[in-house]
Amino acid sequence: MENRRRPLKLLNQATIIFGFVLILFTVGTIGFHSIEGWSWFTSFYATLMSVSTIGADPLGNLSPEGQVFNIVMIFFGLGIVWLAIGVLVQAVIEFELGSFFGRRRMEKDISKLKDHIIICGAGRVGRRLAMEVAARNLPLVIVDNDASRAQWTQRHNFPVVIGDASSETVLRQARIEYARGLASAVTSDAQNVYIVLTARGLVPKLPIVARASEEGAESKLRTAGATAVISPYSYAGQRMARTLTRPNVQRFLDIALSSLSDGGLDLQIEEVQVAKDCRLAGLSLGQADIRQRLGIIILAIRRESGDLHFNPGPEDTISPGDFLIAMGDSLKLKELETLAGIKG
Repeated sequence: MENRRRPLKLLNQATIIFGFVLILFTVGTIGFHSIEGWSWFTSFYATLMSVSTIGADPLGNLSPEGQVFNIVMIFFGLGIVWLAIGVLVQAVIEFELGSFFGRRRMEKDISKLKDHIIICGAGRVGRRLAMEVAARNLPLVIVDNDASRAQWTQRHNFPVVIGDASSETVLRQARIEYARGLASAVTSDAQNVYIVLTARGLVPKLPIVARASEEGAESKLRTAGATAVISPYSYAGQRMARTLTRPNVQRFLDIALSSLSDGGLDLQIEEVQVAKDCRLAGLSLGQADIRQRLGIIILAIRRESGDLHFNPGPEDTISPGDFLIAMGDSLKLKELETLAGIKG
């Protein structure tokens, strides 16, 4: 908010100074014209010379009254010049101090990050990813080597590390050791491979999602250590095909996946991990009766072993460490998290 107020304040001050200059030129032109009887252009020229502190006597016959008026104009001109210089110096100092303390505050915030998402790349994909993560109230930090793109992150109050994301030093500044996941979303597939290799070398078990632009890049990214690879172009093609061939299916997916972002229907799909010694541990889905009690649909169960069981039946057991992939409204999902032993 402060970054938005500063340019407005500077604009107001510049407008005031411009108003003073306009008034001074008007008074000076009228004054010289009245006192000396000069033409309007000669009077304006004399005012310009006075305000610039050169002195005003374009015709070489300035009267005593004109000399007094000229002195007054010079003093007012000096005052406006010093006022303009003061505003300029103040703006520079405020900008430099604001940038300095803003960077220090951001560095302090980044140094406290834990269980956060690291987003490498502040392009279109990275920006959308950041907005989605922020909408879920998850901490994040963006890494980008382009200072101009990093300005977008500052406007949205997202912490940013300016540097090459394939550098170990830069990733450590983003506290990769404490992150819950990393997304490599730069436009270059080769750069994404380097980022994934570096991140995997620093934290072997870190979940890493990478962007792939070319078809052959997916295998390289997986070999480098990416947990998952997403192709925006492939996804866009699949979505367009579903919209044309199965529009109702695509409409349902849009509502289910984007309701949190667009503030529409309160329908969400979340994963809820089952803690030990919670109310659900050891019960079957039928015994837990989640759908009847909460109106939530369990779409799948991911076992602690990594196996994913779609459309589980009432006889399927809920075990500690399982992830319940559930769909329902946000408040009911919070109740499910409480039943699963998650402390809010």
